[in-house]
Amino acid sequence: MCSSQSLAGILFDLDGVLYIGDQVVPGAIAALETIKTKGIPCRFITNTSTKTANDIALKLRAMQFDIEEEEIFSAVSATRDYLRKQDAASIHLLVGDAAKAEFLEFDQQRKQVDFVVVGDIGAAWDYELLNAVFNELMNGATLIAMHKNRFWQTEEGLRMDIGAFVAGLEFVSGKQAVIIGKPATEFFNLARDSLPNLTGKVILVGDDIENDVGGGQSAGLSGVLVRTGKYREELVESSGVVPDAIIDSIACLPDFLGLCGGD
Repeated sequence: MCSSQSLAGILFDLDGVLYIGDQVVPGAIAALETIKTKGIPCRFITNTSTKTANDIALKLRAMQFDIEEEEIFSAVSATRDYLRKQDAASIHLLVGDAAKAEFLEFDQQRKQVDFVVVGDIGAAWDYELLNAVFNELMNGATLIAMHKNRFWQTEEGLRMDIGAFVAGLEFVSGKQAVIIGKPATEFFNLARDSLPNLTGKVILVGDDIENDVGGGQSAGLSGVLVRTGKYREELVESSGVVPDAIIDSIACLPDFLGLCGGD
């Protein structure tokens, strides 16, 4: 058990931890309510590149989670902020329609682009698009990836994520992508630095052994792995990452933190 007395806050992954697709993980709402009632600050970090933070907040509230938009740190908004700092002149944006609103300030009309920004575009990938991006990279563009996840869990099963496309573009161009979301240390720091008190321990709760737990530990967080979402025992064993703890689901977290037996 981990003592809640020394906690500065908890960072939660979303998909696979609080919900899977459109289904709430059993016990997740009650667990989060217990944690927040005890005054433990929470932040929510996600590599989801198909929705804005506002879209995610609306989805969570529709599921009956008490989570505000200001508590959510998304790879989409972090990518936008990164491009602002780079004074990006022109970009080739590869994201779904819902996320495009976050990038309207950037020029997307030029043939010669400074940055290729890769998010989730689902089945829109094809050879012509990949070859066009390859040529943009060879002509000097920088490759920006919102994340490099291998796959994610849906209600229908596992689905391939954008990591394979990012890796392929890196290989063919000889360039390394700038990864914005998890497991980038800067992404975890954004959420951690927003906590009101930084003197105690910060826990990361996730279902991805590499991007959540491994990335969080590299950023100085304690990594708690849940056996929901994309959790696979064989991936944990082969990852080389040793979680600080493994629990069955977020429903077990209040007990793990010692929150259910009184103050």
